[in-house]
Amino acid sequence: MEDKQKKAKNEAIQREILAGRKFSLAEAIGREGGDFLKGESPVPKLVQATTEINTFIAINLQDSSGALQAVLQTWISTDEAEVSKNLDSPLQALKQMLDKILDNSELLYELVRQVDFQWGKMYDERPYFQSPGQPPHPDDEYTHESVEEKLKSFRNKL
Repeated sequence: MEDKQKKAKNEAIQREILAGRKFSLAEAIGREGGDFLKGESPVPKLVQATTEINTFIAINLQDSSGALQAVLQTWISTDEAEVSKNLDSPLQALKQMLDKILDNSELLYELVRQVDFQWGKMYDERPYFQSPGQPPHPDDEYTHESVEEKLKSFRNKL
């Protein structure tokens, strides 16, 4: 009985407040839409999943210079289709992407090229680009082999 009285009192107060106002469509939409996101996060699921993956990369990928982390996070952010397939388990999307990179040497070489480029941009130095089948430059931090090993070790943490 007490709940009915509170509800009636609240409705009376609301009617009194609205009595002096002119009707506007925007206000009506605002009142009706007030419960639209009730219980849901206003942040889209895709953004939540991408953020979870990028945070996992930042915490778990061993990368002293940070170029590999930056490029991998960019690849995740731009591959919305893969992440969208795994909104409820975002790290599964990351595992699938790592498997795809590690199973495709051309994709791995492209990743390494972008990492080298990112490294050069970050440190304002000329990057060392390793060509497929060629030995790496002695000062190259990101060789095909070193990036592959880092990615394999990182994938094992998933």
